[in-house]
Amino acid sequence: MKVAVIGATHAGVFAAKQIKAEHPDAEIDVFEKNQTVSFLSCGIALWIGNHVSSPEKMFYESPESLNAQGITMHMGTEVVEADLAAKHLVYQDLDSNKKKAADYDKFVITTGSKAIKPNLPGIYSDKVFDSKNWDNANDLKKVTGDIKSAIVIGAGYIGAELAEQLSVNDKQVTLIDGLDRVLAKNTSADFSRVFEDAYQAHGVQLALNQMVESFEETDKGIKVNTDKGSYEADIAILGIGFLPNTVLFKGQVKMLSNGAIETNEYMETSVSGVFAAGDAATVFYNPTGRYDYIPLATNAVRQGVLVGKNIEKNTVAYQGTQATSAVELYDLAYAATGLTVEAAAAKGVDAETVTIKEDYRPDFMLSTTPVQASLTWEKGTKRIVGAAFLSKHDISQAANVVSLAIENKMTIDQLAMTDFFFQPNFGQPINYVSSVAMAAAAKAAK
Repeated sequence: MKVAVIGATHAGVFAAKQIKAEHPDAEIDVFEKNQTVSFLSCGIALWIGNHVSSPEKMFYESPESLNAQGITMHMGTEVVEADLAAKHLVYQDLDSNKKKAADYDKFVITTGSKAIKPNLPGIYSDKVFDSKNWDNANDLKKVTGDIKSAIVIGAGYIGAELAEQLSVNDKQVTLIDGLDRVLAKNTSADFSRVFEDAYQAHGVQLALNQMVESFEETDKGIKVNTDKGSYEADIAILGIGFLPNTVLFKGQVKMLSNGAIETNEYMETSVSGVFAAGDAATVFYNPTGRYDYIPLATNAVRQGVLVGKNIEKNTVAYQGTQATSAVELYDLAYAATGLTVEAAAAKGVDAETVTIKEDYRPDFMLSTTPVQASLTWEKGTKRIVGAAFLSKHDISQAANVVSLAIENKMTIDQLAMTDFFFQPNFGQPINYVSSVAMAAAAKAAK
């Protein structure tokens, strides 16, 4: 079996490794236009903030390690033509510009995503930086140590982390977003307010509910003009979001309107023998029961593994995702899974929510700290569709607990009565996950 894997960030790496594990005799060619694989881009802000022990450890595989596993790596190579039905592709060495053609039995599309970069005046200035890949990370690391100020555009997870790390390293930071609050697509308004207070306490200027219109180079550095004002700094960093990098396959395979490739539960596309995974593909989103586009490394890894398990025959079905995620800003840990009540309304799910705040362990302990917890459920069925937790305590595993509850279609009543241990070093007699579920059940009963 000859398999072509197009792209080698997370989904491509795990697909290739799993195919080799399941089919040791398979010939696997991986085509990657960059010179690195498996870069953990979620660490860019931490590296800039001097919280990374070694940048080399931001990779869990290398071209050499994959070659040693019997996978043929074509680095610095771009697939420029792909006939999915015929399993025929043309690839180009980016150094020599030489092209070659090859035929395969199976295709795996793991081309990932591309950063959103609107065609605005001045955006291609060398003082405007991207924050997507290893090259972007290196460019940022070279300049951020010497700058005094920065403008971060986009207040999702990436922009939020960049703004936080720059501010704690004594840079003057302006954070711009088109929505009216930070992390608006990641959390509810009451959680956003906590982070906004933290940003302002650390001197970050919030420029919210305004759209960037242009960039201008100045003697100081760069000016960013929005529909409501202008801001100057040494550099600007883009963290607007991502779109599927799938233009090469347009018209050959079923896609969402944004270009995300649709797959079935075995990761096969509408073209037989062609699979897709990761940021190039859709996910089945369990809170809504529909396919969606949610680019997360966790989704990419699991989908890549499933490609390997199903490359020859349907073996293991995709269980879907809850899009569980987390971020830590100014020592505040935030972890969430599924839908907020605002996101539920936008996606047509009739839901309600409840929020509580209580100490994570008994007050007789010498130290404790509050946890803010919310739970969101579908009206009528009481099916859990989302949760969020915020604290200076590590609450990350609480989101994983509720993620499992969502995947298994549990109700708020069931979660309220689920058995969680009590020991005062670790929690209250009623764990805060149980406590917020009980509050939800009480609210739903009214």
